[in-house]
Amino acid sequence: MNTPIVDFVKRYADSNALRMHMPGHKGVEFLGCEKYDITEISGADVLYSADGIIAESQKNAEKLFNTKATFYSTEGSSLCIRAMLYLIKAYAVQNEKKPLVAAGRNAHKTFITAAALLDVNVDWLMDDSTNSLISGVINPNFVDKYLHTAQEKPIALYVTSPDYLGNIADIKSLSEVCHKHDVLLIVDNAHGAYLKFLPKDIHPISLGADICCDSAHKTLPVLTGGAYLHIAKTAPDFLVDNAKKALDVFASTSPSYLILQSLDMANKYLSENYCADLSFFEKEVKELKCFLAQKGYTLCGDEPLKITLATKGYGYTGCDLSDILFSQNIVCEFADPDYIVFMLTPQITKEELNRLKSALCAIKQSDPIKKLPPVPRTSKTKISLADALFAQTKKLKINDCLGEISASIDVACPPAIPIILPGEIISENTIECFKYYGITEWHVVK
Repeated sequence: MNTPIVDFVKRYADSNALRMHMPGHKGVEFLGCEKYDITEISGADVLYSADGIIAESQKNAEKLFNTKATFYSTEGSSLCIRAMLYLIKAYAVQNEKKPLVAAGRNAHKTFITAAALLDVNVDWLMDDSTNSLISGVINPNFVDKYLHTAQEKPIALYVTSPDYLGNIADIKSLSEVCHKHDVLLIVDNAHGAYLKFLPKDIHPISLGADICCDSAHKTLPVLTGGAYLHIAKTAPDFLVDNAKKALDVFASTSPSYLILQSLDMANKYLSENYCADLSFFEKEVKELKCFLAQKGYTLCGDEPLKITLATKGYGYTGCDLSDILFSQNIVCEFADPDYIVFMLTPQITKEELNRLKSALCAIKQSDPIKKLPPVPRTSKTKISLADALFAQTKKLKINDCLGEISASIDVACPPAIPIILPGEIISENTIECFKYYGITEWHVVK
């Protein structure tokens, strides 16, 4: 597969052109990558009105992911999430429907702020089996019942899959339920770009999602910020026709050409030996998971390239294990009182997998920690997301927050999933969750 963006930039870098344009480094090395860092000069195409080398590269990505259209983002899945919500609102308006979206409560904070900015109403869904806001797979039967009984049917269902702990939703069944009710299915697949290339393709677009985003940089060899917005072949043409506009509304007018080259080169990598490499590596990870389970660790989730350990049964918090590993220069993706998460790709060698295995096996099992996290409860909404986010606020100690209206979206990333939404009333359960996760102060509506 060709690499039109990479080839163009290399030719330009080697031409010794007098750079009377941005960026200010003029191709002079400071980090070492500057000569390949350009702007939208003649011939370089323009990202959100692409008809040249970027359009050609995106066509390559469309073939790989088997989509009606795939668009690049150099601002991660966050940009794609905003664009998806913009498209859904525009689609609702075109069809003379209200912009109502049903969403799993474990949505990333970008979805929440985008809903507020776009004045999109959200029905938050939390399955009865949900015991953590970080995770929260939405059951198709639960959605079917919700759509049958909803007083107002949403224009779309929004789910996060895989979630941060590696749980994968039944996208195929969810898509069948949604389409039966004439509802679009949107998937935040930020952690699952590689799912397309497994021996069994389980990418959301392949399983019936209408539109989804992938953070290429999370699981593929792409620079941080590289992402895809995918639209399915069966999705309404309206989504494709308006996708560039949706991205352009929120995107920087100075996209990173380093990231664009990275996305372009990824096409070549994915089209060559990646599937074979991924299949082999998936088996190695599966073997490691089985070994850790035999060792006494409790594993969570079913995502093939993510190892999530529920650590308290082994006698440690996730943070404890993270600290032990960090002292050996092994850095995890995420840790909290209950879990530790490792994200793996075929770029990790057999020796490196064995290094992780040895480090975990060297940790002596201890008495289980019996303190459980508080089970999150839905909170009563007092004012809208937008009104809360734009309200005058005051910061209070957690013990003084009972009964107040939350005005904050301040939450650590990862996992960037808020304990309470702006506009909701802070309850005793909320305060219990705050304390469990070490939050001592919160912004509330003044």
